[in-house]
Amino acid sequence: MGLGGRRGPWLLGRLMDAADDFEHDRDRSAASKLREVRDALPDAPSVRELLGLTQYRLGNYRSAAKELEAFFELTGSVDQHPVLMDCYRAQHRWARVDQFWRELAETSPSAQLVTEGRIVEAGALADQGRVADAVVLLSKKAQSVKRPREHHLRLWYALADLEERAGDHARARALFERIAAHDPDFADVAIRRRALR
Repeated sequence: MGLGGRRGPWLLGRLMDAADDFEHDRDRSAASKLREVRDALPDAPSVRELLGLTQYRLGNYRSAAKELEAFFELTGSVDQHPVLMDCYRAQHRWARVDQFWRELAETSPSAQLVTEGRIVEAGALADQGRVADAVVLLSKKAQSVKRPREHHLRLWYALADLEERAGDHARARALFERIAAHDPDFADVAIRRRALR
């Protein structure tokens, strides 16, 4: 943050205050401060990224997408693609969801990040009434593993939810049970399992 000339120290202070606000769920305050810094330093990727994430948490999906696309253009990083995809999903802009899913899948930065994008893409398909396609997309990577990580549990949960929506209660129950075997307190898995008995 060597930018900003004489205002540099003040802008850095505003950014640090905004980051603290974000960390403590004071999203409106964070967004206000970040907009000031962004207007002064429009080419600062960290500012665009944090403002995008803040706008996302506030439910301002159009503004969040604008900031996160700017972050991507400035850095080439796909780290926020799942959030960006979810912004477009909320706006029913399916072609944009698909576009960013393809970019993320081609780049494959990490299993966790690609899994998050896969879940958003599947959710977008289901939103369009394509539940069977969403199930196929998630099933490709839903194999059981001995030591599942958080992203495995999230994928299994999303697939279980889709299986239940598709009417395959036995498959949904098996997936919820698989999650519970590794983490009985994961989300509302205990309630979902009981409801399917």
